[in-house]
Amino acid sequence: MVKILPLLDWWCMPRQNENPSTAVERALLILEAAAQREGGMSNAEFSRKLKIPKSSASYILRTLEQNGYLRRDGEDGTYRLGMKVLSLSRAALSGVDVREVALPIMRRLVDQIHITTHLAILDHGEAVYVEKVEAPSFIKMNTWIGRRMEVHSTAVGKSLLAYLDEKQRDSILHRRGLKKLTHHTITTVPRLLKEFERVRQLGYAIDDEENSLGARCVGAPIFNGEGRVEAAVASTGTINDVPHDAVPHIADMVKEAARRISHQIGYRGPYPRTGDSG
Repeated sequence: MVKILPLLDWWCMPRQNENPSTAVERALLILEAAAQREGGMSNAEFSRKLKIPKSSASYILRTLEQNGYLRRDGEDGTYRLGMKVLSLSRAALSGVDVREVALPIMRRLVDQIHITTHLAILDHGEAVYVEKVEAPSFIKMNTWIGRRMEVHSTAVGKSLLAYLDEKQRDSILHRRGLKKLTHHTITTVPRLLKEFERVRQLGYAIDDEENSLGARCVGAPIFNGEGRVEAAVASTGTINDVPHDAVPHIADMVKEAARRISHQIGYRGPYPRTGDSG
């Protein structure tokens, strides 16, 4: 706690006419941007992307680096997340019990279908990967634990949203919007609601090159003991790894994994049977 106090003091210190909360917001935006860019970002890139004056960005970056929240590459000067963030994320993830239950089931699923599998939860209107099991392949998926994804264009996101109550779901869609990420992305609410109906009917969701061209994903919801969606599990591969004619089989396997995880965290309600993939 002692090491973090100087950082908090600096965050709260007024700078000229700057609102004290502005410095806090900028520091958090920088951390979030660093988390989304696996290869790191330079001072200029942070400044340009976040619309922060370069001098202010430089000061914040140095302070975050000094306190261990960022690390700087000496060769190209780019900043990446530091070990302090990792320790905080581990502490946060330790409270997500579904991860411990899901991991061995995900490993078994990957052994069976040889496709990278993720576990995601809903957080502030985004799907966040909290676990990943990589399939043995020369082609690696550009995903990582902690990555935040859009809910309307991903199989995990659709699985999470399809079972929310209408008011909560509509609030998320209104706040987040339906960004067009590829020419396959669903960008109208009526079409997305129809997609949610299909998810509830079949028990699984598909991202058919809607989030990233060349990638196809099949996901299913995980329910807790109260019958609410706790998380979603999804298997992601290239369109060659997941051809259209293999989707029903993969969907059955993913649904069975989701059913087993749901059962182990206390869910006792009905779950779509394998073989119902249509």
